Amino acid sequence: MLAGTIPGYPLAPMSALIENQPAASRQQRAFWLKHLHRWHWISSALCLIGMLLFAITGITLNHAAQIEAHPTVKKRDAHAPVPLLQSLKQITHADKGPVPLQLVAWLHSAMGIEAADREAEFSADEIYIALPRPGGDAWVSVALADGTTHYELTTRGWISYLNDLHKGRNTGKAWNWFLDAFAVSCLVFSLTGLFLLKLHAGGRVATWPLVGLGVVLPLVLALLFIH
Repeated sequence: MLAGTIPGYPLAPMSALIENQPAASRQQRAFWLKHLHRWHWISSALCLIGMLLFAITGITLNHAAQIEAHPTVKKRDAHAPVPLLQSLKQITHADKGPVPLQLVAWLHSAMGIEAADREAEFSADEIYIALPRPGGDAWVSVALADGTTHYELTTRGWISYLNDLHKGRNTGKAWNWFLDAFAVSCLVFSLTGLFLLKLHAGGRVATWPLVGLGVVLPLVLALLFIH
């Protein structure tokens, strides 16, 4: 049957059929089309870069075993001043706690290390601070006996960095908030797209078969090939 025709009636263009709808129905359809299109393009603009990033890193994560990483390790040493060591020895902590502010200030000024809002591990002879980050790892230790400070930074390349952004691994609160906002934008983009499909499906015969394929195919693959 030709698009825009009704069995038993003469051929008529789809636009003519729409024009013959009641005025209230046309107004309601126009209202929803206007607002759905608005929210659809706004949400797509907000999540565009994120979608590209997640699509690319989805491929790199799926083939992580085939993509070789070449870690780079950098080490630095320094000696904490005696007044700082004396103040650190006076601090009584459990096994873990926030990095002392005076140590945060010295690490930043002497070694360029950002240890604010980090957690330290305290023992009788040293303070150890883990500094995990996207695409790598780092740590710093301060010996309380003589102030010997060791810092080690390991980086695994930009692919590992982007993969960790995808997973939200060691990325901090700001990036986690971005991921939440990005997820909401994707939901708005997908749902408004679904409703737009519904409104336009009358003139596009393949709409619902393709939507059904997009639903059924992952289910079939999961049931048959994932064990």
